[in-house]
Formats: sequence, C-alpha cells, structure tokens
Amino acid sequence: MDFLWILIAFVFGLVARQLTLPPLIGYLVAGFALNAAGFEPTAMLDELANLGITLMLFTIGLKLDLKALIRREVWGSTLVQSSSWVLLGIAALPVPTWLGLSEAFAVDLRTAALVAFALSFSSTVAVVKMLEEASELKVRHGRLALGILIVQDVIAVIFLVAATGKVPSEWAIVLLGLPLLRPVFYWMTNQAGHGELLPLMGLFLALGGYEAFSALGVKGDLGALVMGIMIAGHSKASELYKTLMNFKDLFLIGFFLSIGFTALPHIDMLPVMVGLTLLLVLKFVLFYFTFVLFGLSGRAAYLTSLALSNYSEFGLIVADMGVDIGWLSDEWLVMIALAMSVSFLISTVLYRKAHYIYARFHRQINRFERRGAHQFVRIPAKVDALIIGMGRVGKGAYQSLEKDGVADVCGLESDNDRVKSLKGEGFNVIAGDADDLEFWQQASRCEVRLVMLALPSQEEMRATLQMMTLAGYEGRVAAVARYEDERQELLAKGVDVAFNYYAEVGAGFAEECRHLLVNAED
Repeated sequence: MDFLWILIAFVFGLVARQLTLPPLIGYLVAGFALNAAGFEPTAMLDELANLGITLMLFTIGLKLDLKALIRREVWGSTLVQSSSWVLLGIAALPVPTWLGLSEAFAVDLRTAALVAFALSFSSTVAVVKMLEEASELKVRHGRLALGILIVQDVIAVIFLVAATGKVPSEWAIVLLGLPLLRPVFYWMTNQAGHGELLPLMGLFLALGGYEAFSALGVKGDLGALVMGIMIAGHSKASELYKTLMNFKDLFLIGFFLSIGFTALPHIDMLPVMVGLTLLLVLKFVLFYFTFVLFGLSGRAAYLTSLALSNYSEFGLIVADMGVDIGWLSDEWLVMIALAMSVSFLISTVLYRKAHYIYARFHRQINRFERRGAHQFVRIPAKVDALIIGMGRVGKGAYQSLEKDGVADVCGLESDNDRVKSLKGEGFNVIAGDADDLEFWQQASRCEVRLVMLALPSQEEMRATLQMMTLAGYEGRVAAVARYEDERQELLAKGVDVAFNYYAEVGAGFAEECRHLLVNAED
C-alpha cells in the first residue's frame, strides 16, 4: 500500500513537472486521487506529514533573524491585515445565503467569524517552499514573509488556548530558560562533525523540541522552531540546513498527500469554492496596502503579498476544532481543505512568474507606495566584472579576478547581513536583488563589460536572465551550473560561458597544483 502511494505521488509529481508546475501540486492531486479511489490513510502517512512540518519549522529557525520579528512592519502589518480580513470575512461570507444564491454557504455570524479566522492564515509550508525555490528566504520580502508567518503561528497558539481551554502546564515557564542551554547545543554541534551525525543531531533537536513543548502543553511546532533558533548563530547552521533539506522535502510529500484524504467535494460546493478562491484577491489587496501603509516599497509589498496570498493548513485545524464543538458543519471542513489546495496551486504558479509580472506592471504596482519608500540600487558607472551572488563561488571568483589584476570588480548580494560582513572584509559589494528589473535597467545604462551569475538555484538564474533581457542588457554573461542539463539550458538562453563547477572543479584543482610538479622535476 505504501509503495503504491509513493508510486502515485511520483507519477503525479512527474506529470506536474512536465507541465512546468511545482511537483507539490502533483502531490496534492495524488492525495485526492487516492481518496477518490477508496484508499484509507495510515498512521505512517500522518507521521511523515508531521515529521515534514516539524523539520520545516526547525530549518526556518536555522535561518531566522529574531530582530526581524520585532520590526513594526512584521507584527503591525500582521495584526492590521488579520483583523481587517476577519471583519470583511464576517461581512462577506453570509451575503450569498441572504441573497438565496447558495444553500451550501448556510452561515451565521459565528460560523462566518470562525471561517474567516481560519482563512486569515497563510501557509507556512507553501510559502517556504516557494521562497526556497526562488532562493529568497534571506531577501527583504522573504524575511518579512517568514516573520509574518511566525507571528501568525503565535496568534494560532493563543486562539487554541482560548477556544479549547487547554492551558499550558505551569511547568511551561521552564522553557524560558532554553537560551541557557545554548552552549550545550553548540558543543553538540561541534562534536557532531560533518558526517552522518550532523543530520541525526538535527533530527534529535527538532523532534526533541517538539516533544518537550508538547509535553508542557505548548504547540509542538513552536518547539521545533525555537530549537532551530537556538542553533542559528552557530557556524555550522548553514551546513546543517543543507543536510536536512532533502529529508524535509521527502517527508513533506506525506503532508501534501494527507490533504487529499481530508474529504472529497461534491457539486454543491462549487459556488463556495469559487467564492473562497475569489477572496484570495481580497487577501492580496489587504496585504499589499497594509505593507504600503507601513512604508514598504511597491515591489517589496507586491512580492510579499503574492507569497502570502494563500490559505493555511492551520485552517484545517481550526475547522476541525469547530466541527468537534459544533460551530461548523462537516461540509465546511471539506470546503476549507479544497480552498487551501486550490490556493496552493494558484499561489505557487503565480509566484513563479512574480518578477516577470512586476517587470510588466511595475509602474502600476509602485504608484501607491509612499514617498521615499522606493530605494534604487546604485552601481558604479564603469564595472569590468559584476558578480551576482557573493556566496562561496561568487566570493572565490571575486578574489581570483582581483588576483589576476582586474581593476573594477563589483559584487551584488541580496542578504543585507552578508553585504555588511563582506564590506568589512574589504569587498566592493552592493545590496540588491538579482531579479529586480529596475536594477538591470540601470546596469544596462552603465558600462558593465561582464556579468558573472553565481546564484544558488537554476530557477533564480532563469528569472535573472529574463530580467536582463527585458532591461536590454547587451554585455557578456557567464554563469555557473550544477549539472550538465542546467549548463545546456543556460547556454540556450544566451549565456556566453556556462561553468559546470561539479564537473570542472577537478580541472581547477589540477591547475592549482601543477606548479608542485614543476618544482618536483627541478
């Protein structure tokens, strides 16, 4: 049975990939297909789903900057947007019933309030997956989205305590002493080395945090998040994040499959589905104008709003609780599950085209921003080599060019903290996003002889090349690729040189060591 699930998930994921859709959409459809075929979920599927979410929150913690949570635009915009959404939902959801348009709605004010609250949350799973694919977890709009998701999670905990009467244990106060154990966690991380013990330690910390918080009556997912935060400042945090990525993605397949087993729809639910889907536009608009109100640029407000314009898996928890205490009918649980699935699909597909849409409509998107909110990236008038992405590859390329006597080298990095660190080391680096059309419009007016793309993902490479083309950049372009098919794709898109660093690192190593052979012969 479990093999059949894996097979069907793979087939549907493969079909989605062939249609240029994210595989997670295929997994969602696979879950509904298995449900329709009469299969029943097992405890193993639930365990995989829970483990995937736990690991995802732990890895978020590894990348989280706590200072971001206390910023006004994070907690302020969350409270403003959520309260506005719930009030509008209470007003809008009963309207079709009052007008006699749909029996399926059948909502009173209490039901409308609970449904609106359930749909006010954005999906942590979907948003993090989208940001990871675009390598935007550490850019400004990515950090803002993550901060809002965490504040929403805190609101969720408060609501569950108030609605269910489940009060945390009096011993939960000991959790405030977790920071005192940070030296112990750091020592464990150091001793784990770089092999198989490192991901095992990560699993131990994530699951240990979950169990400890649950045992004390606090939401277990928050425990995994807090444990990730405890390790975030360690030098191995990035390495641990990378080792857990594949585990997390594999286990999350169980989560997407499990959504399909929630319930199956019937034709009477179609008007409700259409209505809830249309409300996603309202959710986007509320987020966008809230962010603009808090002083964000039009671009940052647009990208963050688009990422958050979906419904959350937490909506199912709220709806299920509402069914248990008699506030909601079973049909609403089904409709919320379907609305969440549809929102995943729409949000994921649109976000893949987010930068292209901005490039086409940036004047309309920016027209509502407050004066002074839009910050343009200033690049030197003359640059011999502009390196996009100052990670290990980009930093190494920068140093190599300087060593060879190239005078005007400049780096572009989206992570502001890394920009400050690199500037402290003496690098000429500017902060900005590689897929920002306005940056490339400026670069095309400057004398930039060569652009070197050292970005971490192929998806980001595609988006950047698209923006360069739209902006009219006509200089030389070089890029790095991890695999041969990615290298060929980059060449087909007009890149002059595509360097496969996995295949050619041996050649570079031999070049560095050749002088040793010459000395040995002498």
